[in-house]
Amino acid sequence: MPGGRRGLSRQQLSRSTVPVPSISPSQTATLRARNGGGHSPTSPPLAALITIIPIKHTPFPDIPMENNIVFESILLIYLLLALFLQYVNIVFESILLIYLLLALFLQYVNIYKTVWWMPFAATNTALNFYLIDIHLVVFICVILARRLVWKFFTEAFVSYGYNTLTFWIVQPIKVVLLLTLLGSLTWTLLPLYSNNSILNLLFLCYPFGIYLLLYGIGNDQMYINSEDNPATQPYPSPQSTAKSNGEPRHREDSKPTSRDAGQLMSTNLWPDFPQHQCLLCPQSIRDEVEVMKADFNNRIKEILFNSMLCAYYVGFIPVCFVQKYLHYDVWWSCQHILFVWINTFVMLMAQYIPPSYCDTLHRCAMHLGKWQKVDGYTNTPQHTWTELTTWPCGVLIRHNRNLFKAVGPQNVAIPSDASHTRFYMLFSNPLCLLNCLALLEITVVCYQLFLLLFTVYKWDHILSVSLMLFVNYYVLFKLLRDRFILGKVYATSVEASQNLK
Repeated sequence: MPGGRRGLSRQQLSRSTVPVPSISPSQTATLRARNGGGHSPTSPPLAALITIIPIKHTPFPDIPMENNIVFESILLIYLLLALFLQYVNIVFESILLIYLLLALFLQYVNIYKTVWWMPFAATNTALNFYLIDIHLVVFICVILARRLVWKFFTEAFVSYGYNTLTFWIVQPIKVVLLLTLLGSLTWTLLPLYSNNSILNLLFLCYPFGIYLLLYGIGNDQMYINSEDNPATQPYPSPQSTAKSNGEPRHREDSKPTSRDAGQLMSTNLWPDFPQHQCLLCPQSIRDEVEVMKADFNNRIKEILFNSMLCAYYVGFIPVCFVQKYLHYDVWWSCQHILFVWINTFVMLMAQYIPPSYCDTLHRCAMHLGKWQKVDGYTNTPQHTWTELTTWPCGVLIRHNRNLFKAVGPQNVAIPSDASHTRFYMLFSNPLCLLNCLALLEITVVCYQLFLLLFTVYKWDHILSVSLMLFVNYYVLFKLLRDRFILGKVYATSVEASQNLK
């Protein structure tokens, strides 16, 4: 074809050679793998082409664990504690017993300490154990444990009937416990009687004589729990004793006499506190005050007796039975007795005169009121005091030729009765007793800290003060906790009453 470019003929194409690039065996295998060709017997597996990072486990330490017997024992103790925590008095008496046993141990440390670290010391123990009378120690422990044992007998599992398994399990335990205490007393009294003088035996029996003087033989003030105690019975409310016309009156058959108030049975159990009723009848209010006053006085007498009894057996009895040739720090031992008495007194006060009981007495004092004697002549209108009238604050009355002014918000007290005046002064402030107890405990703690930081240099003194401080911290914490909480509560109540005015 003219004018055009001729292409190559078939012969020329067949004669020309096209260069073919060379392919390595690995590339050939790759191409076959991509094209789905057959597997070459010389190709490596796919897992060899992927890098796997090995997992590194965290090394676990060797944590010790209890064996089965120890674990079951701990679990049993926990369950028993959880069972007895529902009995508040038993828990408190257990804490008090532990404290008293600790104080007894510290008193023996103060008396029978040694200098075992000296190179030529005659003994290698911290105490002269061979000088300690084990029979006396057991006797003191039994006396201190009497309250806890009585709580267990009278409060633990008493709600279970005869047809329950718990009742028949607990009764043998109580019998065994009672026989153990009686056997311990018998085992201790016989050697004490044969190895000690009459004077030492009189020291052991001295608190029992004081008990007979305070309570007598037939009136067991310490352990009676009577449901007929008038101090624990509430007065009838005005609504329940109202007449048909709606006027409140006081039921005469429920009126306690002075003889009934004087025969109130104060117990160490005190399951129920006296109940307060907002009565309107003046005579009913004065009768309620008599019951409250008798109950409070009996509680104070019980607390003083038991605190002094604990301090006597914990601190004084070990000193009385010291051998004549033994030298010890008399001042430090006497100081230890004082610490035990104060701490036991504060613990018993906080337990058996709690803030709720003080609030009940405070409410009763607000209904009672107070009269303040006025000297001189005044032109203010005066009235003649009558026992059936409730007098407002600021009123002037005549009683037994004397002039008195009403101080309380309402006043039904007898102007010439000093006990009514003391009752109002003591309980008009519901935080008065709590403040006194907290101040006393703070004083003891500060004094013990002073001894520990500046004056104590002997190992037994350091041990004694340090361990006593731990107990004092616990008691002080409870007192300050109640004080701060109740202070806020009463402050809020006062502010609310002022806003209503």
